[in-house]
Amino acid sequence: MAQFTLEWKISSRDTGKLIREFLKEQQISKTALTDIKFAGGGIFINDASVTVRHLLMEGEVLKVVFPPEEPSMELLPKNLPLQIVYEDPYVMVVNKPPHQQSIPSRESRADSLANALLFYYHSTGLNATVHLVNRLDRDTSGLLLVAKHRHIHHLLSEQQKAGRLKRAYEAIVHGKFDVDSGTIDAPIGRKDDSIIERQVRQDGQRAVTHFRVIQELGEWTHVRLQLETGRTHQIRVHLSHIGQPIVGDDLYGGEKVDISRQALHCRELSFWHPMDKTELVFRAELPEDMKKLLEKATL
Repeated sequence: MAQFTLEWKISSRDTGKLIREFLKEQQISKTALTDIKFAGGGIFINDASVTVRHLLMEGEVLKVVFPPEEPSMELLPKNLPLQIVYEDPYVMVVNKPPHQQSIPSRESRADSLANALLFYYHSTGLNATVHLVNRLDRDTSGLLLVAKHRHIHHLLSEQQKAGRLKRAYEAIVHGKFDVDSGTIDAPIGRKDDSIIERQVRQDGQRAVTHFRVIQELGEWTHVRLQLETGRTHQIRVHLSHIGQPIVGDDLYGGEKVDISRQALHCRELSFWHPMDKTELVFRAELPEDMKKLLEKATL
């Protein structure tokens, strides 16, 4: 199968640069360069092998061939439903249903989104392992970004650190907000007596969630949430902390009323494409269980 390859035609602006300098500007990491050198990749000028010490000249074609990727032997491909919202040679956006893990767990080793993606890769001839740029809790539905190669994952992770990869959620929560919009800025850490549960605590990591009320629904509120940071269970913990847990989220104080999971959905995802640098924005409709919850609340 073909290896992942990047190619550039050198302009006058880059004449005289070492390949090492040029590739650093393209955000190819030192680790990636080491792998290219020793793990089956290569660097070529006009199809002739060169080292990173080559001085670039205008009109040359620089090609970087990355080493082949081998999926983990522990990740098993499985033919599961996969809702692809967008796909190109570098990235995928998928709409994850509720009740599915993003990656395998001890309880479910072959029914995760990652298992489904690996089966899809095999069926389409893509020689890669699975790179999830963001993850969603098992019972949270919605949009999730996938990189088709380790280097693309690196570029998108850097975007995420810089706050250029944005996610907006919708939730149905208990109670009413005192204001129409605001920010919850409260550090989150692991709860002392649990390996799963998180809580707001002073020694935790900084976590920031912005909220805006969409609609009041009697004893519930439909709310939009924008993540500024991405801590584990962040939205769920923050809403519980202010006394408005998500409906169905019994781990953090919500009641399972007419829904079998927390009523939380990643509605919108935006990022800058790592190759052509254009901004892409995707939206996913609320799933049926949340739609039914809203319909019942507005009757």
